[in-house]
Amino acid sequence: MNKNFYCLGLMSGTSMDGIDGSIIYSDGVDNFEVIENFYYKYESNFNNKLSDLKNKILSGKDLKYYEKDINELEREITILHAEFANAILKNYKNKIDLVGLHGQTIYHNSDEKITKQLGDGKLLSQLLKKKIVYNFRENDIKNNGNGAPLAPIYHSAIAKKIKKNNIIFLNIGGISNETFIDKNYKVSAKDLGPGNCLSDLWIRQKTKNKYDENGQIARSGKVNKILLDQSLDIYFNNKINDKRSFDINDFDISTFRGLSLQDGAATIIEYTVEIIINKISSKNIICCGGGRKNQYLIERLENKINKKILNIDEYKLDGDYIESQAFAYLAIRSILKLPISFPMTTGCNKDTTGGKIT
Repeated sequence: MNKNFYCLGLMSGTSMDGIDGSIIYSDGVDNFEVIENFYYKYESNFNNKLSDLKNKILSGKDLKYYEKDINELEREITILHAEFANAILKNYKNKIDLVGLHGQTIYHNSDEKITKQLGDGKLLSQLLKKKIVYNFRENDIKNNGNGAPLAPIYHSAIAKKIKKNNIIFLNIGGISNETFIDKNYKVSAKDLGPGNCLSDLWIRQKTKNKYDENGQIARSGKVNKILLDQSLDIYFNNKINDKRSFDINDFDISTFRGLSLQDGAATIIEYTVEIIINKISSKNIICCGGGRKNQYLIERLENKINKKILNIDEYKLDGDYIESQAFAYLAIRSILKLPISFPMTTGCNKDTTGGKIT
């Protein structure tokens, strides 16, 4: 009989706006129960510090050049994770067996075989007095994987729970990625391209807002067909299109800089949609991640595939917390020495365990 664990998963995503936390109870295989989800919002000055640092790191060499800044910010973000987790543990102290720490990605380049997440597992363990699983991506990269995506094995558990197969889990975060679940619940996965990253960057540069709520600004604009076609031609004729795993720095909005706020937003959404539908493996889609809330983006996707996209919230799972739940689930698998990445998900040589335990 498999042992079940209570695990708190902590995740800070590409929007860098805060920390998602989820407690799950699972055997790391097919059985899981979501106990509760939590959110901690960063203060705007800390959000800006994260964004500024990430924008400076454009290559693996920059990790060394900005090492002092990285170390200082890593300590700061780890302490914020600890404060957040301790507030949660007040109610669950005796229940939580371990904590899965994803941290904050500040650089990911599958070509260079480098990935860097801010989050000191050893310090967090000292502050929480709990067993921590962290650094989930390193072992996959050592086994010739891309270090991402890692959530697919959790998507497979969800698919079995909701009794759905032959479907795509489309996760639209900063980057969009898919997990394809076949009729036998076997999994394959890949990044598709930009998700929210270009739209969010455009809005941040042009307004005081962080993102385009419900896609209202994009909806009010007009797509610049000439710039759209030029940008898509450049993208699809570039070797970057062949990558299995992306970082938000792989994409930029410089092509659209001469457009108005509304027209730029509309054109960027169309650019994002065209890349997603060009690479997605099926039209049977369940959507999760922050992008599922952008009504205009979802409408444009549905228009292109001529089919309704289901929302994961319809299955009584909060789509904002699938990633934090996933890293709680992966932490349990790490403790049980079960693989978390696979040749058909990250491109690694063999089914690979991952996560450092402290």
